[in-house]
Amino acid sequence: MTGRARDHLGRAHVVGAGMAGLSAAVALAGRGLPVELSESAAQAGGRCRSYRDSQLGLVIDNGNHLILSGNESVTRYLAAIGAEDRLAGPETADFAFTDLRDGDSWRLRPNDGPLPWWILSPSRRVPGTGAAGYLALGKLLRPHPGKRIDEVLDCSGPLWERLLQPFLVAALNTRPQEGSADLAGAVVRDSLARGGGACRPRIAEPTLAAAFVDPALAHLGRQGTGIRLSRRLRGLEFEGERVSALAFADGLVPVGRDEAVVLAVPPWVATELVPGLEAPDDFRAILNAHFRLAPPEGAEPMIGVVGGTAEWIFAFHDRFSVTISNADALLDADPEALARRIWGDIVRVHGLTDALPPWRIVKEKRATFAATPAQDARRPSTHTRWTNLFLAGDWTDTGLPSTIEGALRSGERAAALALSIMN
Repeated sequence: MTGRARDHLGRAHVVGAGMAGLSAAVALAGRGLPVELSESAAQAGGRCRSYRDSQLGLVIDNGNHLILSGNESVTRYLAAIGAEDRLAGPETADFAFTDLRDGDSWRLRPNDGPLPWWILSPSRRVPGTGAAGYLALGKLLRPHPGKRIDEVLDCSGPLWERLLQPFLVAALNTRPQEGSADLAGAVVRDSLARGGGACRPRIAEPTLAAAFVDPALAHLGRQGTGIRLSRRLRGLEFEGERVSALAFADGLVPVGRDEAVVLAVPPWVATELVPGLEAPDDFRAILNAHFRLAPPEGAEPMIGVVGGTAEWIFAFHDRFSVTISNADALLDADPEALARRIWGDIVRVHGLTDALPPWRIVKEKRATFAATPAQDARRPSTHTRWTNLFLAGDWTDTGLPSTIEGALRSGERAAALALSIMN
């Protein structure tokens, strides 16, 4: 698209610079459209942010996000912003686990192809499980509208305790038994059901911002996108079937008839801005703990923990970091006592000393919507009843739980719809 043609196009207004908003802005700018990106916070990234922590003296992520090699929206997004090299992980699907109840350790190693011969190999599957139990996962691949996981699967036994429960609580950020069977099925369908080639674990390197945010902002800047941080949207003005203006704290911005608005804000903000919008209203916390201690040589980059407070332990070059999903019950715990409790799990897993290193507890109280059937039913589509207003966010009806992949997918969808009315 020539510069002259670009000058005659209306703008695409993207409000919110989390993963969904960045995804939409990147997709729109990539088609040569003028984009104005506005964000209420002082930094982009939303819940996927990195910052220098004064207590630790380190740059840390607010939380750890595991990406899988089969996350197609992630792959497209990183390619678009030139950050394909910012994810680290093994060449094959390989997950280390430790059960603190009995000290047992094992590796889950699905084979690359979709024919799951790995379940026949005791050295590749969870100890104490047989092939038949894994085949039962096929039940999740069928639609189960409105049903919980515990209405579809047997939520007991070694396979549940040592694989499905930690896997699903991480994916859904909800007690798995009460989670949506359809959302769990979507996760299984996009990962284990496609084989190990789609399940290779990937972690942002060196930080979330360096992988997902900073390259996107640089890319958008090169595309001529206007990026406005610390700019809060206070209201939308409507004229008939379209949004006619955006009321920001710093002034009113008219929306032309050939312009589109992508609203990529949290659900509790969206429901205040969009009349009559129904959205998830029940949320779950995620808690992360960071410890300033360089891991020993050869430490596993990531270990799943069964039977402890920690659920996933990540070993970065300068720190250990722990993620605990569905963590509402821990929010009011004494921070130091909680840090000592979590550090105790790291000590047992990695064979370290009990001395507590400098630590930081990070709580995300409304990290995701509760992935229950009732909340899933409240997720709105990308469309709205206004012809030029589109929604983006992992809380919209992406077919996935609240994940980076879902957020990026929602941004792609919103951008495609905005393009359809602007071209």
